Amino acid sequence: MGLAATKAKTAAPRREASKSRGGRPTKSAAIERDQRLIEVATRLFLDRGFDATSLDAVAEAARVSKPTVYSRYGDKRGLFTAVLRREIARWLAPLSAAAETQLGNSSDISVEQRLNEIGREMLLFTCGPDAMAFSRMMTAQAINFPDVAKLGKEEGWLKAVATTARFFDRLVAQGALDVEDTTIAAEVFLDVVVGHTHRMATFGTPMEFKAAEKRMRAAIKLFLAGAIGPADRTQTATKAAQRRRPSR
Repeated sequence: MGLAATKAKTAAPRREASKSRGGRPTKSAAIERDQRLIEVATRLFLDRGFDATSLDAVAEAARVSKPTVYSRYGDKRGLFTAVLRREIARWLAPLSAAAETQLGNSSDISVEQRLNEIGREMLLFTCGPDAMAFSRMMTAQAINFPDVAKLGKEEGWLKAVATTARFFDRLVAQGALDVEDTTIAAEVFLDVVVGHTHRMATFGTPMEFKAAEKRMRAAIKLFLAGAIGPADRTQTATKAAQRRRPSR
């Protein structure tokens, strides 16, 4: 009796979200709880992998009750999906930011320089250790859980293509690119810029950034050879774009 009482007094209290008068967590507390759960789950998936991570371990590390985790995410696949969705959004953000930055740069900066800057950002955020760890987990689980593969395609690949295509649309409007289908051009660009490096990293080959960047620059030259043609054609397109630019 005395020993049980001592344990009850010394045990660390489990951290739960603040409750409203109706017994449910307040909105801000629920958001904070969900963020904590996702952060903890992300770390455990990265450290242990998908198979060795359990919802019980996530609940314990996040200091919430097991029923809370199960009611919020259903099962481990649901939790992994939530983690993956957030990670993909984080990977895509630098691509969008880089595209906007390059569109806002001076017209004196060549298309090749702009694409090299975007390609460099893509290498950093898509072939980094965390991104590759999730890519391997997603690939391993895709056969058993097709919804995971669908999420990777729809939230990751297709959104990256759409973001790049919008960037190309602007370049076409400026006369800097000459392509008929910017979506196909975006698919080709993404594949030649990071496809090989990403595949090798997925297979466990560490990325040597200098070598990957050298390959990326060469791939972009090949891409532009088809997208804008020879140097004299590029200069003509640039001059035409400048003539179309309204005076201020």
